[in-house]
Amino acid sequence: MTLSQRQKDRIMDTVVNLILFIIMLCMLYPFYYVLILSFNKGTDSLLGGVYLWPRTFTLENYSQFLSDPHWYQAFLVTIARTLSGTILGVLFTCLVAYGLSHRDLLLHKFYFTVIIFAMYFSGGLIPYYVVLRSVGLLNSFGVYIIPSMLSTFFLLIAISFFREIPGELKESAHIDGANEFVIYYRIVLPVSKPLIATMALFMGVGQWNSWLDSAYFVQSEELRTLAFRMMEVINRSNAPMDAIAVANSASAGVTSHSLQVAAMVISIAPIVCVYPFLQKFFIQGIMLGSVKG
Repeated sequence: MTLSQRQKDRIMDTVVNLILFIIMLCMLYPFYYVLILSFNKGTDSLLGGVYLWPRTFTLENYSQFLSDPHWYQAFLVTIARTLSGTILGVLFTCLVAYGLSHRDLLLHKFYFTVIIFAMYFSGGLIPYYVVLRSVGLLNSFGVYIIPSMLSTFFLLIAISFFREIPGELKESAHIDGANEFVIYYRIVLPVSKPLIATMALFMGVGQWNSWLDSAYFVQSEELRTLAFRMMEVINRSNAPMDAIAVANSASAGVTSHSLQVAAMVISIAPIVCVYPFLQKFFIQGIMLGSVKG
């Protein structure tokens, strides 16, 4: 008895869906496992056997993590840094990319050579520190924003994207009397939503998770970021504690590992909440590339 083509297709679809479901579980379960461990008593987690839900539910992991008095200040600094850094980074990178996307731009080959060289080579940490000190950015909020306003990687992507925009749109705007800035803000940016959403997501994640600049270039405690505070908590939890601290942690059921998983949840939660709102723009970007191809 031979199977019909429709039955073969159904069997193949079932196998493919099963494989994809297994892959999805393998990708999502580590995040879910970290989440349930963050709500489980740390000393109880050491016994093992916590796989599907918290066996001993507690909020002490988050309570102890948030007990740092500098936490709220770091949270506000990180939000301000992420919003301003992402907005200015996207707008400035797109503005430079729009200028370089004109093929008749004078010395455009020289500009591309400088961009490629800067993307692959850097002077290192010490020369970068000297430059920041010479321009007065050390120990200031601007050290989080100004150096990251231009991304060479996204600059090249934006140039390629802008060159694919039909030239008839720009020509019709020029006939109506619009200058380059009006064309950029009224025509180019509105049709570049998939590009802007992609850049905003990656730049926002980079700003949210960055902690090296806060550790190396900032001395003021009021300018410390969320990621830096998380590193402090994780390093403090790994450091040897005295007998009193050990007794207090044991009575609360908090361990160094439970503090770390709580820090991980707090770190990824905002990004997880923002991503669904940008997902439709990623889909539009995929469709746009398929049509042009």
